[in-house]
Amino acid sequence: MALVDWLWILHPALAVVLVYPLIGIVIRLAMQTRSRRLKTSKPPATVGRDHSDLGRWLAAAVVGLVIVALTVVIATSGPLDQFQGGFRRAGTLLLVLIGTLLSLGALWMAKAPGLRLAFALITWAGVLGLGAQPEVWRLSDDPFSPAFWQSHYWSGVAVVGLMLFSLGARPEILRDLRLRRLHVTANLLAALLFVAQGITGTRDLLEIPLSWQKPTIYACNFETRSCPPLAPPAQASTP
Repeated sequence: MALVDWLWILHPALAVVLVYPLIGIVIRLAMQTRSRRLKTSKPPATVGRDHSDLGRWLAAAVVGLVIVALTVVIATSGPLDQFQGGFRRAGTLLLVLIGTLLSLGALWMAKAPGLRLAFALITWAGVLGLGAQPEVWRLSDDPFSPAFWQSHYWSGVAVVGLMLFSLGARPEILRDLRLRRLHVTANLLAALLFVAQGITGTRDLLEIPLSWQKPTIYACNFETRSCPPLAPPAQASTP
């Protein structure tokens, strides 16, 4: 595997090693928090705080993970000196990336509700802006197409939106019962999307060849499922 191939598996590797175990922990703490609130069991008094703190880290990790994936896809689409749009477009995308990361950091630290809302929207807009680039593969952009609902990209940005809501509205969720119920509903949807992400991500990994295999694989006709014949191996010269 070349360096570019290792960069391409960075996103799924971080998801498997970091994000999905954290999802399991946060869900377990959420169930314990609810059972303690309903007094159906007696988990430790700290479960509510632990759920909130780890949920905050989970939200930031998911957003960061998607940004990593988009950055790698765009940056490795071809040689840097042949980057579509040249250095001007590359510089613009770099500014969008930096702005998105700074906005995520500001969202983490902001206290005022208006600032948290603004930074959450800016972060999501940055993710959508990076994801809208032609280098990013999407099965379909038409929500009336079945392929749209099978797209790893679109379920990913939907999860990002839900995570940013949880991160931005965290203080209000702790105080307001209606927002807490909305938070539960949003995170049930997020859990389903995480399952979909695991399935579609695995599917997409099967479809991505190694860098040295791409010229041959992409010469295939994917509609007829046929490929051109391979060149015969070079004969060793005899003295």
